[in-house]
Amino acid sequence: MGAGRLSVSQGAPGLAWPHIDWQQPWLRDWRCPGAELYQVIQRGTPVHVALNDRGSAPVRFCDPAELPQELAYESFVFEHRRCPTRDGLHDFFNGLCWLRFPHSKVRLNALQAAEIAASGVGASRGPVRDAITVFDENGALLLAPEPLWLALEHRNWSRLFGELRPLWAESRLILFGHALLEKLVQPRKGMTAHVLNWQISANASVDELDQRLAAALQREWLARKPFLPLPVLGVPGWCAANDNPDFYADQKVFRPHDSRPDGRMVCA
Repeated sequence: MGAGRLSVSQGAPGLAWPHIDWQQPWLRDWRCPGAELYQVIQRGTPVHVALNDRGSAPVRFCDPAELPQELAYESFVFEHRRCPTRDGLHDFFNGLCWLRFPHSKVRLNALQAAEIAASGVGASRGPVRDAITVFDENGALLLAPEPLWLALEHRNWSRLFGELRPLWAESRLILFGHALLEKLVQPRKGMTAHVLNWQISANASVDELDQRLAAALQREWLARKPFLPLPVLGVPGWCAANDNPDFYADQKVFRPHDSRPDGRMVCA
């Protein structure tokens, strides 16, 4: 769910839900319980009702009409532990993120609410809320050998996806952002995640990842926007077309490196 105010308009009756291929590499980890819940929703159950039936999130999902006009969405979630949820893919995937990464979602929401309490809701979110929104909507964790991260940091695409291609077999890219998941229902070459370098075993459980990520999400660190852009369909095995090296010659997607990031941000 995006930051700031939330429209209370609901999905129209008989809303057409697109086909989701849960076998795609970026959605396999979300198939349980995503596929089962999606079938329930397609049969007409409101998204918030279907999510609540899982009973495992740290918030209760509710009708968007419950959100008071005078209260920011993030503040409402923080104060009432209720998450207004519209009928649509965006909020469906946001709900799945609450189910899969409960500790991290609680932490991000608490940080957002604290920023709003301190500064209010204005035309500009400020660096901390901007960073939270970027990661919440479009973030991912990259568990990879150091050479891959260095190549990504320098936007050295030919090394990242060519010379070092075998190292991707030792790596794991875990999507977090619900807007990114929504967009990947109909994937396009230019779709880009904002990734954190995550120094933990690629075999770590989701629960361990979630708890460690929640602990690492600190205000000052987020303000530095410790993310790097990664065109996700460039990941080996995520798109058949990228078996051809010419796939990476498209500079509109795989942009050449123009400036070094301000320090290497590593989340341990």
